[in-house]
Amino acid sequence: MTPTDSGVAIRRALLSVSDKAGLADLGKALAARGVELISTGGTATALREAGLTVRDVSDLTGFPEMMDGRVKTLHPMVHGGLLAVRDDAGHARAMQEHGIGAIDLVVVNLYPFQQTVAKGAGRDEIIENIDIGGPSMVRSAAKNHAYVTIITDPADYAGLAAELAETGGATRLDFRKEMAAKAFAATAAYDAAIAGWFARADRQQHFPPTRAVASRLATTLRYGENPHQQAALYLPAFSALGTGIPQAEQLQGKELSYNNYNDANAALELVGEFAGAAPTVAIIKHANPCGVATAPTLLEAWEAALACDSVSAFGGIVATNVPLDGPTAEAICKIFTEVVVAPGADEAARAAFTRKKNLRLLISQGLPDPLRQGFNQIVIAGGLLVQDRDNGAITRDMLKVVTRRQPTEQELKDCLFAWTVAKHVKSNAIVYVKDGITAGIGAGQMNRRDSSRIAAMKAQEAAGTYGWAQPRTVGSAVASDAFFPFADGLLAAAEAGASAIIQPGGSIRDDEVIAAADAAGLAMVFTGMRHFRH
Repeated sequence: MTPTDSGVAIRRALLSVSDKAGLADLGKALAARGVELISTGGTATALREAGLTVRDVSDLTGFPEMMDGRVKTLHPMVHGGLLAVRDDAGHARAMQEHGIGAIDLVVVNLYPFQQTVAKGAGRDEIIENIDIGGPSMVRSAAKNHAYVTIITDPADYAGLAAELAETGGATRLDFRKEMAAKAFAATAAYDAAIAGWFARADRQQHFPPTRAVASRLATTLRYGENPHQQAALYLPAFSALGTGIPQAEQLQGKELSYNNYNDANAALELVGEFAGAAPTVAIIKHANPCGVATAPTLLEAWEAALACDSVSAFGGIVATNVPLDGPTAEAICKIFTEVVVAPGADEAARAAFTRKKNLRLLISQGLPDPLRQGFNQIVIAGGLLVQDRDNGAITRDMLKVVTRRQPTEQELKDCLFAWTVAKHVKSNAIVYVKDGITAGIGAGQMNRRDSSRIAAMKAQEAAGTYGWAQPRTVGSAVASDAFFPFADGLLAAAEAGASAIIQPGGSIRDDEVIAAADAAGLAMVFTGMRHFRH
């Protein structure tokens, strides 16, 4: 029979932790309730230094710790005390015959394996930091949570103390269930980190036969993409966090929604491409750029980016590659903006944003590295697609001119700018750029010609809105994220006034497309790399 919610009294506890934070206070609280403390190695030493009476595991088992501490708790006197079903007559008889005492509470956290890897330790030291006895005790206690309480996180010491205080020295089944679930998640994450290291270090497997990935809950969100969907934010359990929206400091505004996280990430990833460059602003809507510009000042960059598509910018996300200043903040506040993210903001900028109480202002911890390694994954019905993140980059020296006319210096600059932006636009992507400013962006269409025409249409609308003599697509460079399968997309760009084209090349009709470019007097360069973004 399983114990009821009246609780299981804590009379005997086994403590073995690598993280000594809060250990002394926990030991004192348990001892004050008359709980017998059993411990190992450094944990026992720390408890004794705190003035507590501790029984060594070696005294319990009758065997000394041996083999440099590799063998100490892997013994029936320990695991029998953890796994015994207390109200099973056969288990009780075995305990009595072999002198096995029940262990009611286990407090364990594991060897710092990932921290050892992260500091660049050698293989032998890494192997020694693979915990064996700890996970075994954790799993035994968690399996037998009907009778045993398992604590794996120092953050739960306070919860344990509160539970004992409320029950007079016992733990209730719901509490033990919660701690057991957390314990199994902890050992699963720990094993995932070890498996990942072996895949990389020993067999150099890019995609191992079994892929184990662990993450921890950072926060739950109000809802997902739509109100009927639940959502949460998770962070990697055992890897460097890097620089991203989850690490940014939110200075004001409502909590971030699922869509805010997704769009703000897209914005920060895009401006990360311009780290160290002149002031750059990216405006994102529904994870697609609707205006990107580089200029001598941040205010000029904002005004130019906004002019690309001021209609779509309403309710969008703004990201900058340099700290925000007051004039730029004042200008951003003139339209409705959901989130602004930047690697800093001066006092004038912060003051300006305080007048927009619902606007979320995020200060990022730098900019993400566009060349970093990593994986992207998508859940599909019945499976999981995993790929390297798109960290492909093109330099000027890699471009191949394929037309009779050579691009001018400015056209080359604009081609590379357009190519960088196109990498962050949903396919089929067409991006017109003139003088470091997006003139029109066509995203997510089912054919490239329509993307070209939509981008040109937006440029035409912008010209009408701002009273320009002609749209900025005239004399622009245009990027296509993948090759033109037919000449129609290129001809649509030429009709919009583009003078230079950058595209991957590789179509069976490349000769036809090149001929169309030559006939239109365009300069065209091939990258040899595409940037599909579905």
